[in-house]
Amino acid sequence: MKALRVGNFSGFYGDRATALREMLTGGEVDVLTGDYLAELTMLILGRDRLKDPDAGYARTFLRQLEDCLGLAHERGVRIVTNAGGLNPAGLADAVRRLADRLGVPVRVAHVEGDDLGAAHPDALAAHAYLGGFGIAACLRAGADVVITGRVTDAALVTGPAAAHFGWQPVDHDRLAGAVVAGHVLECGTQATGGNYAFFQEGDVRRPGFPLAEIHADGSSVVTKHPGTGGFVDVGTVTAQLLYETGGARYLGPDVTARLDTVRLAQDGPDRVRIEGVRGEAPPPTLKAGLNRLGGFRNEVVFVLTGLDIEAKAALVREQLADALAKAPPAEVRWDLVRTDRADAETEETASALLRLVVRDPDQRVVGRALSGAAIELALAGYPGFHVLAPPGKGAPYGVFEEAYVPQDAVDHVAVLPDGRRVTVAPAPDTGAHGTAVPDPLPEPRLPEPLPPGPTRRAPLGLVAGARSGDKGGNANVGVWARSDEAWRWLAHELTADRFRELIPESRELPVTRHVLPNLRAVNFVVEGILGAGVAAQARFDPQAKALGEWLRSRHLDIPEALL
Repeated sequence: MKALRVGNFSGFYGDRATALREMLTGGEVDVLTGDYLAELTMLILGRDRLKDPDAGYARTFLRQLEDCLGLAHERGVRIVTNAGGLNPAGLADAVRRLADRLGVPVRVAHVEGDDLGAAHPDALAAHAYLGGFGIAACLRAGADVVITGRVTDAALVTGPAAAHFGWQPVDHDRLAGAVVAGHVLECGTQATGGNYAFFQEGDVRRPGFPLAEIHADGSSVVTKHPGTGGFVDVGTVTAQLLYETGGARYLGPDVTARLDTVRLAQDGPDRVRIEGVRGEAPPPTLKAGLNRLGGFRNEVVFVLTGLDIEAKAALVREQLADALAKAPPAEVRWDLVRTDRADAETEETASALLRLVVRDPDQRVVGRALSGAAIELALAGYPGFHVLAPPGKGAPYGVFEEAYVPQDAVDHVAVLPDGRRVTVAPAPDTGAHGTAVPDPLPEPRLPEPLPPGPTRRAPLGLVAGARSGDKGGNANVGVWARSDEAWRWLAHELTADRFRELIPESRELPVTRHVLPNLRAVNFVVEGILGAGVAAQARFDPQAKALGEWLRSRHLDIPEALL
């Protein structure tokens, strides 16, 4: 059977607006997928719905579709997207109205059942992560456009693949292969050189969006349209495979994909073959994401320039102590970031930043009383007093929590183009290895260490790539070696203890190392480093996007043979 060509045109809410047209006109494609949802996005859409009950979906998708719906229809390209967010039925209706206005005869279907709000009335958004078989049911019924709410990112690919090849829920290896392909595609240009550690090896000024040629056995080739920017090689695909994952078992509602079985090979210019992926039964539970309003936060960043930085920071803290004591916020955090340099040639490089962040359930506590006290120091503070921006009245922030529900407790429904509602049964066989924590697998065998030899103190990034990201309050950092010799060193050198040494803020936190020899990679999960999730903005880099690059900049004793 002919391979199914599935492309991506969106990796997040706010991605390149022209990507849908670029993918439709750049080359052959059968299905285009758009991923708009993230933990933070669900909170944003929840706040939208508070203001307007008919909102709750990604409105930018409609603008893209207005430009491209006719083109997609002419070319016979189906579109599958989770842009429905909190209101997939509402977006499906909006697409129908748009199609009628444009005079384009398209069949629209949607998937629902992920909303768990009735069971969590205190949450702004509570949604289970559904699998791809609701999408497959819509496509088998002839849908041209399928709108979903909260499905797993990979489900946008497993659904079309299952529909095209006739896969059933027991086809674990095939489904696992599609999950891996879907995980590579889900973040758009991150698979084609975007956010890539070795970005200087290609022209990544405007990377093209990726696509996967998926075969009936579940294997695939990741590539991109000819002539588009960026590049696809084993490194870019490895980086995306490690993004926001953990151990060897990658749990999902349709299948558990074994990341330790993935084999990658360069299959020509801008082509990477993915094969060998094994699958196991999915867990008996579905992951659910709960987004709540956590309270209010306010922030002031004081700029300290020149001499006596530490003394200037101490003066600010003393001057604001009374204001903070009158109505103490639930949380007060001061951070002094020493970006200054001695004898600097510019004022900016002579300056450090002192950041004050306060949080409290009561907006008044973090609001004008605090911001007023900070601004009152303008003529009464340290020499050279100024701030990056005037503080406001305090803004709401969110918190994210994971929960797990039995698969059969969710009413997964495909609403077909003719309006029929088809219940999607939960997976018929579920493994015993998963709720929140998968069963441990035996530790893989490590390669033989390199023989002793001279070393040089140098940055880790000279011999290894890294990519990092967030999952709720946890962060993961995947690190991979670029050669077998570098892997022999990395596997033994970069332990969990060494990671804690290199990333000091992880020293008091649980750090787990997962070894993936086929990818020549180690993947670290750091629990709690992001507090209550990205919306809580607990650290300077709230989604841990640059944590991997910080790790690559740290110096170790590296064998000279690798440098």
